Amino acid sequence: MSQLTAAPRSGPVTRPGPAGTLSRRRVAGAFVLAALLLVVIAAVHLTQGTSSVGALDLLRLLAGGDDEAARVLVASRIPRLLTGLAVGVALGFAGAALQSLTRNPLASPDTLAVNAGAHLAIVAAAAFGVALPALPAGGLAFCGGLTAAGLVMALSAGGRAATTRLVLAGSATAMALSSVTMLLMLLFEQATIGLFAWGNGSLVQSDLVAFTQLAPVIGLAALLLVALGHRLDILALGDDTATVLGLDVRRTRLVVTLLGVLLAAAAVTLAGPIGFVGLCAPVIVRLLGRAVPGVHRHRVLLPLSGIVGVVIVLGADVLLRALLGGQAGVEVPTGVVTTLLGAVLLIWLARRHRDAGPTRRPPGGHAAVRSRPFHLTVVTGCAVAVVGAVLVGMLAGDTWVLLGDVVNWVQGRTGPAYTFVLDQRWPRVAAALLAGAALAVAGTTVQAVCRNPLAEPGILGITGGAGIGAVSLLTFLPLAGVAAISGAAGLGAIVAFGLVYGLARRGGLSSDRLVLIGFAVWQGGAAIITFIVVSSDPWNTGKALTWLSGSTYGRTAPQVLPVAIALLLSIPAVVAARRELDLLALDDDTPRVLGVRLERVRLLALGATALLTSTAVSAVGVIGFVGLVAPHAARALVGGRHARVLPVAVLLGAALVSLADTLGRTVIAPAQIPAGLVTAMVGTPYFVWLLWRSRGTAAGPR
Repeated sequence: MSQLTAAPRSGPVTRPGPAGTLSRRRVAGAFVLAALLLVVIAAVHLTQGTSSVGALDLLRLLAGGDDEAARVLVASRIPRLLTGLAVGVALGFAGAALQSLTRNPLASPDTLAVNAGAHLAIVAAAAFGVALPALPAGGLAFCGGLTAAGLVMALSAGGRAATTRLVLAGSATAMALSSVTMLLMLLFEQATIGLFAWGNGSLVQSDLVAFTQLAPVIGLAALLLVALGHRLDILALGDDTATVLGLDVRRTRLVVTLLGVLLAAAAVTLAGPIGFVGLCAPVIVRLLGRAVPGVHRHRVLLPLSGIVGVVIVLGADVLLRALLGGQAGVEVPTGVVTTLLGAVLLIWLARRHRDAGPTRRPPGGHAAVRSRPFHLTVVTGCAVAVVGAVLVGMLAGDTWVLLGDVVNWVQGRTGPAYTFVLDQRWPRVAAALLAGAALAVAGTTVQAVCRNPLAEPGILGITGGAGIGAVSLLTFLPLAGVAAISGAAGLGAIVAFGLVYGLARRGGLSSDRLVLIGFAVWQGGAAIITFIVVSSDPWNTGKALTWLSGSTYGRTAPQVLPVAIALLLSIPAVVAARRELDLLALDDDTPRVLGVRLERVRLLALGATALLTSTAVSAVGVIGFVGLVAPHAARALVGGRHARVLPVAVLLGAALVSLADTLGRTVIAPAQIPAGLVTAMVGTPYFVWLLWRSRGTAAGPR
């Protein structure tokens, strides 16, 4: 099978699998130490809060005094503590079970999009005014999470594909689901107030009702997984071996999947999606394998992962309130801290390991060979589509105009009303066209450099950095101009890319390491954005959501200019390097034999990608899937040579974003749907089809 394998030097083993001789004394010691650490953290957790009740007051409470401390403890602190306990156990068990099931060390409720599916289900219910008790809400979240996990596992060969493929499949599915979630939160802002912070995992509880309803579900599911521990040990030997030993592999996989998703859905229902706990807890436990022989046996691994999960959740909550004060525990989601910790752990793992999976193949491997006349016909057709998109963009909107009005406007002969409309509209059309073209070129380049047909510019952490820059300026300098916001977004994108490239370059630039570190920086950036928004103005999330969803609203000519300059500088350089990109997309050895300097070409190509993506994001916000869909569609039409792919990809990207923007500002006018959400909804079916078509080559030997 293909998974995260150790680098040539020694390092910790993170892959799931049975261990050797079980050392009962060391296992017992590990449980005792973990339990003691948990008790200490829980004791500190009870002393923190917004009230003045501290450790001394709680000690006096043991002697039978201080009713105020008792009220605070019962009304706020114990519900929060028990919620953290339940969520940590649920996510720790779920992550360990899913990693073992898929035999992939990066499988978790986050990377399998379980959290995103459960989150969407609950937000949809709230948006349409359906108020559900904890158990029915948990059932709804379970359905959403199970659907998302089933899709990701089906598209990544049951999760047993290369680690990068699983991460990319899960992140793209989560991006699509999150786009729908953001759309609902924007359209039903009043009904979903408070769900932005909750959507990143918050332990704030006003009573024990939800806990008392969901705790038995979590406990029962955890006990069933422990009971299935021996079967999971056998399954870790491989499907064929497990079948020979009499294990019903299909039934075991189904039951474990259902239990893992049920635990994750219960955690989401209680506290929202708390990121990376399901990834970190089992990985930390497996890293103890050398010191504690036998820790990989599932009847040890599962409960120990549950305890470590609780330590992570409560420890993150303690750290948050210790650094920022008790009020921060109410305003800032605990999931922000766990996501940042998880991103750091993922970067560390990626720097110590490499992925040798079959996903690393030329992105144009399935492209057909086309004749030159056919290529010219496709380019002409795409150019006509772009012209049509421009015309529709100028004509359509909350105020429809005629083609004659546009002609008169160009000649300066329209009245004040139409002049105002078209003066406001043309920068939006230009921004969409240029941003789409820039993202398409960036996507074509990054897929060639990473040799990964599922890569897209956002996976390099660029959009996360741009988001931090723009949202920071929107928050701390609300009167800042459009040019300042664009500049802050561009600066953040460049800094994030520099961080990703610098971390991934250790020991030579590995394509898989680049993707994994970029994903970690992307998730960490999203956590920082959430922290900025909820800590400054938690009741006004629309300002950030609109920008993060990708919108051309209010765009002006000065904002469009940087994208045009980036295209003028980057496209000639990329076209000049078209031969090197063709070779780079094959493997590392062929370009070296032919005299290509790999590191320099990669740096120049990724630098052009960063420039194009940062300027596009600074102009129109975060628009996903364009850098993924446009290059693939171009290769399907004209073949894999970059000399032919680039012009077609540019035209397709420009047309796609332009049409998405026009549709978004027309279909529910005068309200608007951000262009990024439209491209996500259009791009998701294509991405699913792409993964489905290539799923047969995703599963390596087991």
